[in-house]
Amino acid sequence: MKRFAALALLFAAISAPSPAHEIDRDGLTVAAEEAGFDGTLLVARGDEILFERAFGTVAPDGDAPHELGQVWRWHSISKQIAATIAMMAVAEGRLDIDAPIARYLPDTRQPFADRLTTAQLMQHLSGLRHADDGPFADNGYPRFYIVAPDSEETGVSFCEGPTEVEPGETFRYGDCDYVMVAAILEAIYGKPYAEILDEKILTPLGMTNAGLARDAAIGVEGYENGEPERKLRLGAASAAAANYGTAHDLLKFSRALMSGSLIPSDLRERMWLGDGRYGFAALGQWAYEAPVAGCERPLRIIERRGAGMGTQARNIILPDQDMVIIAFTNRSEADFNFGEVWTGDAFTLDLLEAAACR
Repeated sequence: MKRFAALALLFAAISAPSPAHEIDRDGLTVAAEEAGFDGTLLVARGDEILFERAFGTVAPDGDAPHELGQVWRWHSISKQIAATIAMMAVAEGRLDIDAPIARYLPDTRQPFADRLTTAQLMQHLSGLRHADDGPFADNGYPRFYIVAPDSEETGVSFCEGPTEVEPGETFRYGDCDYVMVAAILEAIYGKPYAEILDEKILTPLGMTNAGLARDAAIGVEGYENGEPERKLRLGAASAAAANYGTAHDLLKFSRALMSGSLIPSDLRERMWLGDGRYGFAALGQWAYEAPVAGCERPLRIIERRGAGMGTQARNIILPDQDMVIIAFTNRSEADFNFGEVWTGDAFTLDLLEAAACR
């Protein structure tokens, strides 16, 4: 814990809050319209929503406009939430994320459970199997997301299965890591992950339109290559990708995380410690600094993105500015590109410039 406290002091020293400024609302609107963004966009500082607007139409060739208050699938933002719950368990003395998972899952079939840690799961250094390696269903998705919940081809049964990759050897992003995190949390708390999520996050924060999906029939329908999205069973992804809710629900989570009401600051700073060897992946999110035009110094960015089927989500926390930027679109990655901040030319970069660097 002393090491975590030292990290917190370090970040406090180098990340003093920046003065509040007026955001460029016109710039946000222009950026969304010029990019052809279809969805909703929200910018908040502290507990105040500074900008919120819906853009475009639900269907690519339709007339029905997007509206504020829609329920969206959050996809891999779910991992950020699960990582936070894991850190809450650390704060309660229930979980040591640097201990082998065999301590919590003594009956697991995972071949390296005696040295694989929860922290390695949270940072995608586990060496676990990957659903993206197949087998695949007729619609092109891995069968992991299609078959019945009790099948050996999905869930913990699949994820803990054979692997020859030693933990800690390779960074490889995948849902199985957080399926196993959920299993550890279930073992610790003695109840299903959906109940843990509700008790730890949803109910205390008043996230009244949020939950954990069991199938694909949640929220705004997505589009892939201009066509209605293919369907899959989100419940298979559990803590990895099954959360849903409104933008306001997600804002409540992000504010609570940023303000320190969910986990102590030292644990949050460990969770937000990006590793440059792995593209600045932290625990359940990405944490990095980037120069942005109009800002006096590089922005410290905590980014969690999600995508699947025909929708995408972005949850961007700017701790030094006390700001949150949330974006949802019901166009697939093939249809709309948020881009990468470090390229110097991206929709996400335009949002950061207008919101934080006027």
